[in-house]
Amino acid sequence: MDLYEYQGKELFRRVGIPVGDGRLATTPGEARQAAEVLGGPVVIKAQVLTGGRGKAGGVKLARNAHEAEEHAKNIIGLDIKGHVVKRLWVEQASDIAKEYYLSLTFDRGVKKPLFMFTTQGGIDIEQVAAETPDALVRLHVDPLEGFNPWQARRLVYGAGVTEPSEQKQIAKIIGQLYDAFVRFDAMLCEVNPLIVTPDGIVKALDSKFTVDDNALYRHPDIAEMRDEDAADPLEALARAKHVTYVKLDGEVGVCGNGAGLTMSTVDVVTFAGGRPANFCDLGGGGDAQGVVDALSVITQDPQVKAVFFNIFGGITRCDEVARGILQALDEMKLELPMVVRLDGTNAEEGRRILAEAAPANLHVSPTMLEAATRAVELAA
Repeated sequence: MDLYEYQGKELFRRVGIPVGDGRLATTPGEARQAAEVLGGPVVIKAQVLTGGRGKAGGVKLARNAHEAEEHAKNIIGLDIKGHVVKRLWVEQASDIAKEYYLSLTFDRGVKKPLFMFTTQGGIDIEQVAAETPDALVRLHVDPLEGFNPWQARRLVYGAGVTEPSEQKQIAKIIGQLYDAFVRFDAMLCEVNPLIVTPDGIVKALDSKFTVDDNALYRHPDIAEMRDEDAADPLEALARAKHVTYVKLDGEVGVCGNGAGLTMSTVDVVTFAGGRPANFCDLGGGGDAQGVVDALSVITQDPQVKAVFFNIFGGITRCDEVARGILQALDEMKLELPMVVRLDGTNAEEGRRILAEAAPANLHVSPTMLEAATRAVELAA
C-alpha cells in the first residue's frame, strides 16, 4: 500500500526523523488557513500516489496566505499522470543548501533490505544510477543480524559527505529509517530530497512510503490511511471480493491458481505474442464462487478481449473450477472468448464437464502453451 507524502512523514516523525511542519488541506480556504497558522513562506504540494508532481505544476511556493489560496485553486483538480489532486500538503518552506537522496527498499533478488544513498538528490534515482553510478552507494542489511551503526557510516563516507555535523545527523537518520522500515513492515522508505539547510540542519523534505499489504493486519492505524478513492477501480473491486488482482495493460485476461503458476501464465502469454491484461490468482483452494468473483473482476476491464484460465489441480479441484466457470458464464452472460487449461486433480472430470456443456465461447486446450497461443489469437 502506497502512502501519501503527509502520511509517510507522519510515520517518519514517529521514529524521530526530522520533517517540516505542515497541515493537510482539501480546499483553497483550508490551504489559506494552514498558511496563516504556519506563517511565512509555505510550499503547496499536491498529494498524489505518483511521481512528477513538480514538473506537472503540483508543487508551488507561496510567499503568503493569499498566494497559498491561489495556488491551491490551480492545483486542486489537476490531473497528474491519471491521478486527480484532491488533497494538498501545506508545509513551511525550507531553505536548501544541499540535496541528498536516501532510500531503503526490499531487494527481492537477494531477499534483503537495500540501502541506497547519494549526495546527488533532488532528481530521479534512475538518472543518477545511469549517469553517475559511482555516486550511488548501495548496502544490503542482513535481516538476521539487523542494522548496525557501521553501516550508516559506510553509506555516509562512501557517498563523500565530509562535514562532521552532517555525517552525524545523516547516520542517525539512516538508523531511524531502518527502524521505520522494520517497525511498519515497509517495502520502500524513500527520502528525496534529504536536505541540508544553510544552518546545517538535515531533514526529510519528501517521503515515499510503501507498506506490505500482507502485514496491514498488524497495523490497523496504517490500514486506515488507505485512500480507496485513489485505488484502481478494478483493484478496489477485487479487494472487496477478496481476489488477488493486479491490473496490467494488455488484452488477454489471465487467471490461475497460485501465485507462481499465475506469474508463469503471464509470462507464457507474452511468449505467445500477446499482452496480459492482468494478474489474477484464485489461490491454492479456489472454488466455484472464487471463479465467479475472479471473472467478475477480470471482465470489468474494457481492454480484455479474451480470458485464459490456467488451472493445475492440487488443493484446487479442476472439476470445481469447471463448475465455477460454467456458473459464471450462466450468471454473467459472458460472451468473451475463454480458453481453459486444466491439469492435475480431477482434470479429466473438469474437462468432461466443460465438454458436455460446450458453450460456444469456451475453448479447452491440453497444454499451457497451446492455451496461451489460442487466447492470444482470440484476443487479436
